[in-house]
Amino acid sequence: MITAIREIRRAKGMTLDDVARACLPPTTAQTIGRLETGTRTVSVGWLNRIAAALGVTAADLVKLPERSDIAVAAILDANGAHAPRRPAMLAPPQPTPGLVAVTVSASLGDYRAGDEIWCETLAPDDFTQALNRDILVPRAAGRFVFGRLIGREAPGADGTPGKVHLLPPGAGHRQQIISDPAWIARAVRLIRAL
Repeated sequence: MITAIREIRRAKGMTLDDVARACLPPTTAQTIGRLETGTRTVSVGWLNRIAAALGVTAADLVKLPERSDIAVAAILDANGAHAPRRPAMLAPPQPTPGLVAVTVSASLGDYRAGDEIWCETLAPDDFTQALNRDILVPRAAGRFVFGRLIGREAPGADGTPGKVHLLPPGAGHRQQIISDPAWIARAVRLIRAL
């Protein structure tokens, strides 16, 4: 199996040792090197461990003939743009199950017209994972509310519904409180054309 472990590791600025220590359970830099070069067979288990250590999906580590990666032409930092020391490739974003999207038709707050916001759906037990993040909340009759999750009240023992507190983007908007949403979707990726 041909993998992109080395390219993604280098693009993220990580050493073999960094990846080895980030694996759960930790492993050795030598093992990661062997998996990168193909001298050791990469199992699905290893792909999942290395992907988690690199902060990508296992699918991002597998080179498929029909998938075209994007060459890194320059690295931008405080000193300006400069060429990478070694050739590097990035995998384009891949949709995963449970994602929904929001398209922006007019600039509002940090978002510009034409932006795509990819959101990961969360069940009520996981709402606190989205605190201080932008979320999409469904309402009755096919309506939605989008904004920063600033508070979460769990359902009460007496049967009172749980509530989420949102601050919509842009200046001058007031906090909104939505009772007992069935799900929310946390913004995880912004796609913006320049």
